[in-house]
Amino acid sequence: MESNEPLLDKFENPFKPGAGHKPPYLAGRKEEELEFKSLLRQNVILKNLILTGLRGVGKTVLLEALKPIAIDAGWIMVGTDLSESVSVSEENLAIRLLTDISVVTSGVSLTAQGRSAGFINQPGRVNLNFASLRRTYDETPGLVQDKLKVVLEYVWNVIKQFDKRGVIFAYDESQNLSDRADKDQYPLSLLLDVFASIQKKEIPFMLVLTGLPTLFPTLVEARAYTERMFRVLTLGRLSTEDTKEAISIPIVRAKCPFSFDEYSTEMICKLSGGYPYFIQFICKEVYDRWIQQLDSGEPTAVPHEELVQKLDSDFYAGRWAKVTDRQRDILQIVASLPNHDSEFTVQEIVEVSKERAKPFSSSHANQMLSLLTHAGLVYKNRHGKYSFAVPMFGDFIRRHTVN
Repeated sequence: MESNEPLLDKFENPFKPGAGHKPPYLAGRKEEELEFKSLLRQNVILKNLILTGLRGVGKTVLLEALKPIAIDAGWIMVGTDLSESVSVSEENLAIRLLTDISVVTSGVSLTAQGRSAGFINQPGRVNLNFASLRRTYDETPGLVQDKLKVVLEYVWNVIKQFDKRGVIFAYDESQNLSDRADKDQYPLSLLLDVFASIQKKEIPFMLVLTGLPTLFPTLVEARAYTERMFRVLTLGRLSTEDTKEAISIPIVRAKCPFSFDEYSTEMICKLSGGYPYFIQFICKEVYDRWIQQLDSGEPTAVPHEELVQKLDSDFYAGRWAKVTDRQRDILQIVASLPNHDSEFTVQEIVEVSKERAKPFSSSHANQMLSLLTHAGLVYKNRHGKYSFAVPMFGDFIRRHTVN
């Protein structure tokens, strides 16, 4: 190169690991995008959408990528992350929905003719900002779901005048939403009931929920009809071909000063396991290291051991630190199973534990797995089997198991 300016100062690293950060190239999600487009063609909403999968598979990234697709098809898309505070009460959930839809309606000001009671903001005018929506909600008699239906139906009567296909309510981290029978609060059931009722009236309000694999079983437990209400797309690891595209295309598009050779690409594919977050993490680390090595004239290579150590520290260590010693015992047993990367059963854990000083009974194993599910480390599928909720977690556990 003609310039003596360090490469590190001339080129920005194109890879972006992070929670929900948009990657430079979204690889391997064309089928999911096509499925979403088919749902957008519904005139009457018969199916909503769930995007589920382990952490690091790109659920949040895909959800963001769906927004321009929805907008181009004439839809409005609103929503945010669902924090645990939304599950505190049905009222909290209702306010969350009103807040999100008010982002769309706040600029709308109509004459009072044909209005619903409660929407007068000034004499002769209706302004559909949050304060107006909340006032109508408060003044409507009935239960929370009755109030919410009134407001949402009125909002649609306004929005449809602007030639929109419908509104998509998109919520990330939806596994945080749950009913609380001990508090007599059922926000999850409320959400499902309200949208089922709205959709029966042929109002095109669609739900798009993303979350860990615990999400769909939780929805079905709350309302059995959920099975008929949603199309579930489970995001997994990328194929080898898609992984290679996720590695190579960002480098070409960014006009980087070098590219990874075939051996290095294969090594990154193996280390990442095809998980989008790991691809971004590893590529960023390798790219930064190689830039520095090229500037200093050192030979380049993929630092396998250093990458594994850094991934352990940045991605796994915080989760592992929160696990009790007894919970670690059961996780180590799971990691020793030949099928730990797919599904495992309580019975398998009990059998293996018999060879240990402190074996697990079935009831104790169930109790431990329930706690680990709540911690987001494992999940139970609809067939009663368990899986790790964190990608490649078994490999990490084996690396840190003291025999």
